[in-house]
Amino acid sequence: MSEKEVVSSPGASAPEHVGDAEKANDGYVSDVDINQNLDAKIRNPLSGIPRERLLADAEEFARGNGLDEYIPLLRKGALVAQDPTCFEDIQGSEALDEAEIYALKREITHKWSVPRTLYLTIITCSIGAAVQGWDQEGSNGANLTFPQQFGIGSSSTRDVFLVGLINSAPYIGSAIIGCWCSDPLNNYFGRRGTIFISAIFCLITPIGGAVTQDWMQLLATRILLGIGMGIKASTVPIFAAENSPASIRGALTMTWQMWTAFGIWLGTIANLVVGRVGPIAWRLQIGSAFIPAVPLCALILFCPESPRWFIKKGRYADAMKSLLKLRNNPIQAARDLYAIHAQVQIEAHVIGEATYISRFFDLFTVPRLRRATGAAFVVMIAQQLCGINIIAFYSSTVFRAAGANDYQALLASFGFGAINFIFAFPAFWTIDTFGRRALLLFTFPNMAWSLLAAGLFNLLPENSTAHVALVAVFIYIFAAFYSPGEGPVPFAYSAEVFPLSHREVGMAFAVATNLFWAAVLGITFPKILDSLTVVGAFGLYAGFNVLGFVLIFLWVPETKQRTLEELDYVFAVPSTLFIKYQFTKALPWWFKRWVLFQKNATLEPLYHFDSPPVAASDPTRGSSVDKKETNEAIGTSTGIDN
Repeated sequence: MSEKEVVSSPGASAPEHVGDAEKANDGYVSDVDINQNLDAKIRNPLSGIPRERLLADAEEFARGNGLDEYIPLLRKGALVAQDPTCFEDIQGSEALDEAEIYALKREITHKWSVPRTLYLTIITCSIGAAVQGWDQEGSNGANLTFPQQFGIGSSSTRDVFLVGLINSAPYIGSAIIGCWCSDPLNNYFGRRGTIFISAIFCLITPIGGAVTQDWMQLLATRILLGIGMGIKASTVPIFAAENSPASIRGALTMTWQMWTAFGIWLGTIANLVVGRVGPIAWRLQIGSAFIPAVPLCALILFCPESPRWFIKKGRYADAMKSLLKLRNNPIQAARDLYAIHAQVQIEAHVIGEATYISRFFDLFTVPRLRRATGAAFVVMIAQQLCGINIIAFYSSTVFRAAGANDYQALLASFGFGAINFIFAFPAFWTIDTFGRRALLLFTFPNMAWSLLAAGLFNLLPENSTAHVALVAVFIYIFAAFYSPGEGPVPFAYSAEVFPLSHREVGMAFAVATNLFWAAVLGITFPKILDSLTVVGAFGLYAGFNVLGFVLIFLWVPETKQRTLEELDYVFAVPSTLFIKYQFTKALPWWFKRWVLFQKNATLEPLYHFDSPPVAASDPTRGSSVDKKETNEAIGTSTGIDN
């Protein structure tokens, strides 16, 4: 396969009125290759530009994009974006005032102190995720009764297949239709409009499923639900990532999976509440999933649109208005706007723009995009390989197979849902400190042994009082390891690894991969369970966890605390160089440090930075930050994460 270095299309054009910043940077842009970053350097596109030229570029940019009223602010913002650690050294008319300096220091020391508008945006995204989880768990409880009512409750191959197909229908609808609708919908309606459309699907279809009269009608409503779920799952994490500052982007974006877990837990509560009402229980369990879609439809109307979507459309004035709502101080908004603009010009120069179809093929032909696609594919498919969804889909069935009655199975599933949600909370602090990669490498081995143990305890006699209890305990341990690692990381990671030009289609591919394999598991697991029993099925997925660990070790770079635009340089590092580093540097260091317990073992960093990650800067030192020293410290402390 040939490696296409530049993608272009005669019918495509970059956003209009970008000013002279792009032209002024042409000399720099021509030297940047975000397909082959052989020295693994994370570059600042504004670094090295003389002050007067930078200020002239900023002023030209402002005048060309309807930002005249912000010219003094953008001149300051450009200087801060050029050197984020030395903002106190800025002299002359662009010198920052005390309030601006305080705001830039406080975003490091109090990174969770963000505007209420940003929290509203994240809460809205969280509600969107809860719809996903609630529906998933509603079908879990309904599995105990709806097959009998529709005459597909026998153990025949046909009936087992149909039950699996109905459970998987939302994921089939998502993977085949919903995810791929997100790119054109985002193009025409923006992030907010697309989420609103998906919320309407998720509001109506559960009610439709609750009043169906045969399995074919139920299947149809669940496919329609899947279309809405796919659109939403491909857009909400992007919306959260694009609105969030780099220092807490992982934590805010991971709310998608965390609140999916919360939705699962709410679904288990709903299942218990209506579990004994008789033949209509399954209708209430499926229909109740419409509840979180109601506030989603309302709240999304009050959230600001993604500033990066406005930039993609050349609407810089609107992007500035959004950033002013999403940042504490105007200087932060100006800095972010100009930094995003500078990197987007490089992306447009190197990657170009194209049609929807050509953008899809770019994911596999342009080296920078191909590496991001591979990493997103690995984390997404690993979420299905780990076995979490076989428990989310069929925990009630598994617990009943282990000897529990129907209500005990629902009660045990409630415990699984609670642990899945509660243990996601640590990731709020760990995902942006330890990093995405480190969390995955830690949790996958632990998921493997705990799932294997849950399977092996099914060998105890069924009349043993310890049988169901021990199976439940190890399923709970499995969930406790899953929730802070492979639970929140895949959607957060996939939402951030693609450049702005290909973010929608890249996320669509990643989510379609995840949900397609969720559908495959939903269809096949009843047969696997019937053929291999719980012991064999859990043993199989324990082996898949080991496979997931290997794939992550080889193909998934760290993304913590870098801006979305800086990740261009992370994914410009060739895969061969990344894999070689893991085997020749990271693995020997890990063995010396954690097996031989050599405390003096040090890890040579893979990446080198023009500017240190935001959280690593010391705000108390301001302009006196010694960059070389800081960069070395960062590389040593992050180790394998880099």
